[in-house]
Order: sequence, then C-alpha cells, then structure tokens
Amino acid sequence: MKDVFIVGSKGIPANYGGFETFVDNLVSRQEDRQIKYHVACMTFDKEPRQYEYAGADCQEITVPNIGGAKAVLYDLKALDWALAKIKQENMKDGIVYILACRIGPFIHRYIKKFHRYGFKVWVNPDGHEWKRAKWSAPIRKYWKVSERLMVKNADFLVCDSRSIEAYIKHDYAKYDPQTTFIAYGADVSASKLVEDDPKVTQWYTKHHVTPNDYFLIVGRFVPENNYETMIREFMASDVKQDLVIITNVEKNKFYEELKQKTHFENDPRIKFVGTVYDAELLKYIRENALGYLHGHSVGGTNPSLLEALGSTRLNLLLDVGFNKEVGESGALYWGIKQGELRHVLESVAKLDQTQKDQLAKVAKQRIKQQYSWEKIVTDYENIFLRG
Repeated sequence: MKDVFIVGSKGIPANYGGFETFVDNLVSRQEDRQIKYHVACMTFDKEPRQYEYAGADCQEITVPNIGGAKAVLYDLKALDWALAKIKQENMKDGIVYILACRIGPFIHRYIKKFHRYGFKVWVNPDGHEWKRAKWSAPIRKYWKVSERLMVKNADFLVCDSRSIEAYIKHDYAKYDPQTTFIAYGADVSASKLVEDDPKVTQWYTKHHVTPNDYFLIVGRFVPENNYETMIREFMASDVKQDLVIITNVEKNKFYEELKQKTHFENDPRIKFVGTVYDAELLKYIRENALGYLHGHSVGGTNPSLLEALGSTRLNLLLDVGFNKEVGESGALYWGIKQGELRHVLESVAKLDQTQKDQLAKVAKQRIKQQYSWEKIVTDYENIFLRG
C-alpha cells in the first residue's frame, strides 16, 4: 500500500478552488486501490474532525483566521500532522505531496524528517504566484524566495503546465530539479439543466441576458487577469452582444479604479453579475455564450480555461504560453496592445458557422484527449505508485 499525504488544499469535498477540485477528483475517481490518500483540510473550528471521504482519510487542521499568513501556518501544521501519523502507524515508503510553494523557508527540516521514514516530498509549484499584483512587494519577494527553496529541496515536482515546467527547469537549472508534467483536469460532460429550468430562466431574467447573445468572462477579480484590457477593448468594439462578467467583484479599490479608467458603467453591454457557485448552472451559462474571453496572464493550466474549452463554442484567449499550450488551434488569440482584442471581437461576426463549429470541435477534442479527469487521475496514480 502506498500512502500519499496531500497538503495545501483547503479540503474536500470541494466547494471552490482549483486545488480543492483537483484533490476531490483525485480521490473520488480513484481506480487503483493500492494507494491510500490522507488529506489535510483547513478549519477554524477548535474541535477538528477526522472523517472519511470517498475512501480518503481526511483530517481537519485548525488554524486561526489571521489573514494571508494562515495558509503558511496551515501547511506547517498539516506537515506536523502527517509526520505524527506516519510515526504513530509506522508507515514506510510513501509520498507527501505539497500543493503550492508557500513554505520554502521551512521545508528543508521537514524533508529530512520525512526521509527517515522512507517518505519523499513532492511539490506542485502552481503558477507564478510572485507575479500577482494583489501582493505587496515584500510578499511577492517572499513568494519568489519560497518558490526557489521549494524547488531546491523537493524530491520531485509535478507541474500542471509545460510552460511552468520549462520555467522551473530554466530558472532553477543549478538545482537540477526533477520534474514531470501532469495537467489539471476538466469535466467534459454537458450541463444537466435545460432551457426552461427555473434556475436558468431566473438567472437570465434577473441579469437581463439573452442566451447565445453574449460574450463571457469567468475568473477571479484581480488585475493580472486583464479585466481592464478586456473591458476597454470590448467597449471600443462595435459588437452588439453583451459582455457578461462572472466574478467575485466587490466595490473595492480595483473595482473603483477600473470604473474610473474605463467608465464601463456607461456602457449597457457591460454586465457584472456576481458569482455563480452552482456548477450545472455555470456550465449552462458557458454552453450558451457566443464566446468566452480569457485574460489570465499568471499561473499554469487554469481551471476556468479548461472548463470554457470543454463547454463554450468560441474561445478568445490571451496569447501567453500556458494558454496557448492548452487551446492550441481550438481558439482565437489576442495580445494586450491597443486594438488587438477589439479586432478579434469584431472578426467573430465574420466567421461562418463551419469555422465556429471547427473551433469548437478542436477545443473539445483537446479537453477529452488531454485534460479529462479520467486521464489525469490515471497519470497521477501511475506516478504515485512508481514514486
């Protein structure tokens, strides 16, 4: 039996988040029972639970709600739990898989302890967290140092983007990092909802949106997702459809700056509609969009991009490496220079149905063949058992 401890997700069952969805699918779709998963789950409760989910051993880890630092503390306490469990149950020959590079300054001393029990420490480096605009300069510096130390000390790194793997290999070549590529997964099934479902009709009526007559954006409301460029270019275009934006928008500093710079409130086509946590409804909204705009400039394989390629007929992606490696010839691409996205948006009206159908077909084939959860889970199980 191969024991695999997973540290760094907020926990399962998943309610939100890329890593949480990944871990949920990894354990709930498990095929090879030679693997036993042990999953750390974050909680603020003073009485943490131990429970089973889809055969996985789940342990809640209590942390104080102290802002961003709680994620670092959570990872460290989760490693303490994993180490104690390994000792208590006399486990041998397993893997501790850490998601993201938050604890680089502390990782070396933990790795030595895990090695004593025959456990290897693997890391998923995620994306370029140190580039995110939401972090202050000192925090970005910490992320970069932490990433370097995680890469230096980890036994193995699993990258969910070939572009991220190439970056790790190049920027940290002096450490000779041992890496592999296993993508993030996507659900390729159609929405279970239908046109006259109350959930559907209520949502479209509430937001004054017409099915098949809108472009769509789905993603976190942060500057590095290029909301300003997408909104500005859309406003400058002559397209008649709406731009529906599904995001965790709050009347915060970024929102107010965006409004001041673009005056999007004066364009009736621009519609911020809040978040949609119902997975089937969100899938239906994707399926019935004319096109999807993806402006993510930081990170690896982005979950919302995979979902769009599997659901939305036409996808317009920011032209960066990790978007292009996923979409390949199944999408249209744009840059951040003035007029580029506007030109792509206006060119959509000139595409005939055959061209649109071909793009949709290629996009869905990409997801089914390279990014299905079945493939991703199989890839992980194979590498865990070899590790």
